[in-house]
Amino acid sequence: MSKILITGGSGFLGSHCIVAALAAGHEVCTTLRSLDKAGEVRAMLAAAGVDAKREVAFYEADLGNDEGWSDAVAGCDYVLHTASPFPLTQPDDPNDVIVPARDGTLRVLRAASHAGVRRVVLTSSFAAVGYGPEAPSHVFTEDDWTPIGAPNQPYILSKAIAERAAWDFVKDRGTPELSVVNPTGIFGPVLGPQLSTSIRIVKGLLEGAFPPELPDVWFGVVDVRDVADLHLQAMIDPSAAGERFIAVSGEPVSLLDVAAILRERFGERAARVPRRGVPTSSETNHRRSSSDKARQRLDWKPRTSVEAIVASAESLIRLKLLETLN
Repeated sequence: MSKILITGGSGFLGSHCIVAALAAGHEVCTTLRSLDKAGEVRAMLAAAGVDAKREVAFYEADLGNDEGWSDAVAGCDYVLHTASPFPLTQPDDPNDVIVPARDGTLRVLRAASHAGVRRVVLTSSFAAVGYGPEAPSHVFTEDDWTPIGAPNQPYILSKAIAERAAWDFVKDRGTPELSVVNPTGIFGPVLGPQLSTSIRIVKGLLEGAFPPELPDVWFGVVDVRDVADLHLQAMIDPSAAGERFIAVSGEPVSLLDVAAILRERFGERAARVPRRGVPTSSETNHRRSSSDKARQRLDWKPRTSVEAIVASAESLIRLKLLETLN
């Protein structure tokens, strides 16, 4: 089996990538901004049922500086670059999120190139694909790009800019090979108390933190376990080199759809979940996308949106992370 570096091992996706890589028999190392989080990651792996005897090597490395990256990537065959800055609020200066995303990605690619890594799989985002001027009926594919000059939020711009910089890097250098995964909203079982933005939606609905009439917000859904599996497939499949892969389970869902799923599956536990939404004015915010490329080329078979959303809630309940239900 291969030796893999997974950046951002304490993150929602990073931790699941570690679980999937270990299950496949690979040797795994991971980076953390501080080694103080190593115990937290071990606890997350234990929550996922990983045998405590399966060792993971931890390296301290920050996307904001070069220190630690050469040691972390030494001897690795592959890198799964899942770490990326995600602001809880949009910064006043877009460069506060754009520069770290772009420079951090290039820093990892540079270290991988110097170390002779065979392939890097970059976690980009649907944000780098689907925020252009296309018609509401358009179905986004890997051929689409969010325009750099479009008036989008800084986070969306950061993903498009960072991914373009990655492709430019490997085009100029020739190494390493690059594959990119572009997930929509990532849901599924959490392994610890650090919650992603998507999971906070489920948490907020169950805790009654949303208004009685839910806003007309739509998004694609994909299960974190399936995104991790897609990273591993993109890592080893020869045909995945130089390719992007959208990760989405199916049609977009609305906040009202998520609320209905939670009420149906969790009964009294979902008593605080709103039942109404503001009227839908148009389909301009649906942003449909296709994962046909991943399904056909890599034989990817994701779970349904309902399964991902239900798994999110079940894990929040199991880990006692819901204030109103503890």
